[in-house]
Amino acid sequence: MPLDTTSSFDEARRQIEICNACRYCEGFCSVFPAMTRQKAFADGDLTQLANLCHNCRGCYYACQYTAPHEFNLNIPAALAEVRVESWERLARPQAIARLFQTHGVAMAGLLAAALAFFFWALAAFKPQDGAGFYAHLAHNTMVAIFVPAFLAPLGLIALSVRDYWRETGGGRFRLIHVLRAFDNAARMKNLSGGHGEGCNFEDGDRFSNRRRVFHQLMMYGFLLCFAATASGTVMHYAFGWEAPYPLFSLPKLLGVPGGVMMVAGAAGLAWLKLRADAALGAVRVWGGEMAFILLLGAVALTGLALYAATGTDLTGPLLAIHLACVMVLFLLMPFSKMVHGFFRLAALVAEAAKPAPAGGE
Repeated sequence: MPLDTTSSFDEARRQIEICNACRYCEGFCSVFPAMTRQKAFADGDLTQLANLCHNCRGCYYACQYTAPHEFNLNIPAALAEVRVESWERLARPQAIARLFQTHGVAMAGLLAAALAFFFWALAAFKPQDGAGFYAHLAHNTMVAIFVPAFLAPLGLIALSVRDYWRETGGGRFRLIHVLRAFDNAARMKNLSGGHGEGCNFEDGDRFSNRRRVFHQLMMYGFLLCFAATASGTVMHYAFGWEAPYPLFSLPKLLGVPGGVMMVAGAAGLAWLKLRADAALGAVRVWGGEMAFILLLGAVALTGLALYAATGTDLTGPLLAIHLACVMVLFLLMPFSKMVHGFFRLAALVAEAAKPAPAGGE
């Protein structure tokens, strides 16, 4: 059943139209220059603006029309609601997306089920030979389990991004637009507050780049870990170099720093989320978002622990825990906040392909 998004879109439209008349925050991030291109906003326009928003909250603390003013503006919360609803509405199936966006308990339940499965698999499919954690679960068994669990969610995400592009009226774009979007995402430009001093996410009276740094630690740490897995795959199949790999090998030189960065990023983002005002975001998904941050941290932390415990009696139990965390992360990609990276990149590409607003660059 489609989500009833009428109220959230109507409220976001009301607030955006007031902002568009004021334009005090025009230099804060990509949202405000983008809104100046038009005077009326269709639902697809609001979805695009919502996914451009990084919830830095600088506009809220700078605004003269927040409560107790009769306009009662809260742009970060209004766009957060539309943004989350876009992830849920365009996901397949919607019911699963709504469940995991809002319920950290459901995420914990899936983790427990995955954990039980991998403890059973380690007992049922223990190979006759192998080294490292492959002595507990054969390489081919891991491939048979994880390749479908990774590719199927990516396929669902691709369908969701396609629908997002259609809904927001995304047109033709060139390579230069993609490169600009990647540059924007790599630098987390929209978390700089428009002036380089950072945003007000956890404290309205203080500019800080801490959220930007923690996001970068998480993003680059994740990419390093993915590169470590990819390099290990190439070494295994192309060169016949099988795991376990020594410390001074490409998978470990990429994966260990990546894991440390992810743990630091997850801890920092969770800390900032606890300090921030929940009313300036999508309140109903706070628990799901926090659970997902903790899941990312758990994936990295259990991976590091597994590497440290290689060759000990803890290898088997830690392998089951780590594989369960990775499995849940993969399965939840289309339904949790993990999908925001794909939607946000699509929003940045679409924005880069549009003409600069009047008076802009």
